[in-house]
Amino acid sequence: MDLTPKQLTELIRTAFAPGVRDRCLGILVDLPDARVPDEAAWRETRGIAYEWYTMLHEQRDALGLSEVRLYAYGNVGSNNADLPQELRMLDEDPVPLAAGDLGSRGRGIGLSQALGETQILLAPTLFSTTAPLKLLARKIPFRAATMPGFTRAFLPSLGVDYGQVHAKVSALAERLEKAEGATVVFSVGEERHRLELDLRFRHGHASSGLMREPGQVGNLPSGEAYIAPYEGECEGEASLTAGILPVQFGTEVVLYEVSGNRARRVLSKGPESEKEAAHLEREPAYGNIAELGLGILGEFGIQPVGATLLDEKLGLHVAFGRSDHFGGVTSPAKFTSPSEVVHIDWVYVPSLQPRIVPEEVVLTYESRQECVMVKGRYLELGIFPFRI
Repeated sequence: MDLTPKQLTELIRTAFAPGVRDRCLGILVDLPDARVPDEAAWRETRGIAYEWYTMLHEQRDALGLSEVRLYAYGNVGSNNADLPQELRMLDEDPVPLAAGDLGSRGRGIGLSQALGETQILLAPTLFSTTAPLKLLARKIPFRAATMPGFTRAFLPSLGVDYGQVHAKVSALAERLEKAEGATVVFSVGEERHRLELDLRFRHGHASSGLMREPGQVGNLPSGEAYIAPYEGECEGEASLTAGILPVQFGTEVVLYEVSGNRARRVLSKGPESEKEAAHLEREPAYGNIAELGLGILGEFGIQPVGATLLDEKLGLHVAFGRSDHFGGVTSPAKFTSPSEVVHIDWVYVPSLQPRIVPEEVVLTYESRQECVMVKGRYLELGIFPFRI
């Protein structure tokens, strides 16, 4: 499946609603190097980027744009690490290029200048750019759709009704905004594990695939409401996030003991448990509980593709690591080195973690509680039915 020029144009209109002030659309790609060698899926991502660049260049008048640009940079080595201060503007296919080729290709342009001249940005990269672009968009009036690891397997998810997606995730985000806490109960066989998440002092967010105002940055495909749990940064107010979080690696379920909004140690035994325990010891910021996410695309029949960009939008997910781009306080500076910076989502749908069932998700408000999910499926919550 490929998008036709008409379908791509309609997607841009739906997601970004280009207006009279929008003159330039940019497409951002990252390139392999000796540290991170190329692979087939990444070449496919860059190939799609170039296809879209050529199609949108031809369709720019139909969108009311005067220019379409292709930006490239050497990869930063990990998801959501800061972007380099210089990009290269290309007019050639980036598929065969590596980071070392950039010095002799295209034209150099500063990151801030490029973003200042680009009102609409698509970022089909290997490593996610969501965090740095969210932070940059607070200062520079562009809007962007981040698309890490995007391949042709994702294309069906671009065809859902994003008007419905927007309505549903906005309703969930309003609930997260009002909630003071969330309780997630997981089952692993006959065992039950409970995680309490402190949602005080935080704002709920809707990532619906619509980025129509300057400063908005979100994933495409999209379809989730999310919030960064409170991390205890206010004096005299410790975080109440605590409990057990199970995560399946292969056939092994790793049990993280959480207190003060951080995974402190691993309670389970096994090779994966040992690796994760060593990771927490080596990099404590890795264990920060960075996000509670409620994805809805699974309710539209979208299936996992083995990539976080899409898979996290299918249902419940909990993330470790960086949170500053979601309203938290764990930034790259909290990690021991740039290469350790990560925001990683654990997604609780049967095809990804078959041994773990999210039995229920309950939101706690000032004077009541509300169950929003049972056994991985959303309940009908009055103002919006989830059954499509």
